[in-house]
Amino acid sequence: MTETPSPTSRIDALEIRIAYLDETIETLNNTITAQWKQIDALSREMLNLRERLEDAEAKTGSPITNEPPPHY
Repeated sequence: MTETPSPTSRIDALEIRIAYLDETIETLNNTITAQWKQIDALSREMLNLRERLEDAEAKTGSPITNEPPPHY
């Protein structure tokens, strides 16, 4: 026959699982926070590059394109 665990051992097991879940949630939260910081930095960099490209296009009077060199 299978022995039923005591209520104390069941509570201990649940507390251990909760501790691991809390640690996992904290790790995931830190990862998400770091990713959002990186996304924000990349968004600002992309905006900066877009503005520089628009300025360069305004100075030359035509859009900058990736045309192949004349020898092609």
